[in-house]
Amino acid sequence: MAERRQRESTGFLIKQRAFLKLYIITNIENGRWYGLQLLDELKKEFKPFGFEPQHSEIYRALHELEDDEQILTKMKVKQDGAKRKEIVVYKIKDSEKAKAYKKLVKADLERCEQLLRKAIRDNFP
Repeated sequence: MAERRQRESTGFLIKQRAFLKLYIITNIENGRWYGLQLLDELKKEFKPFGFEPQHSEIYRALHELEDDEQILTKMKVKQDGAKRKEIVVYKIKDSEKAKAYKKLVKADLERCEQLLRKAIRDNFP
């Protein structure tokens, strides 16, 4: 798992999936969420910046956070107002792992921010 985290956080700029996982964890920490709700929320948040997360990327990130990193767990709950319809809701399974993952991504974001500031400063005086 640590090898995967290290591999995911390296590169010139942060990987898209690590970026999405950060936002997924934070959103789930702030309430109970299900996949389509997360997708809609993230699309709305990032639309002004020209970034539209794809359905498949959100679900890959959710599955990795659940299966690989063991940060999330999911459970089925009855949908409000529906007699038999259930939805899958994600919640934090291991808050220490979630905190560690967010710390890792924060360090990578800070490194990326410095690279971007340098590029702007050096190329657009």
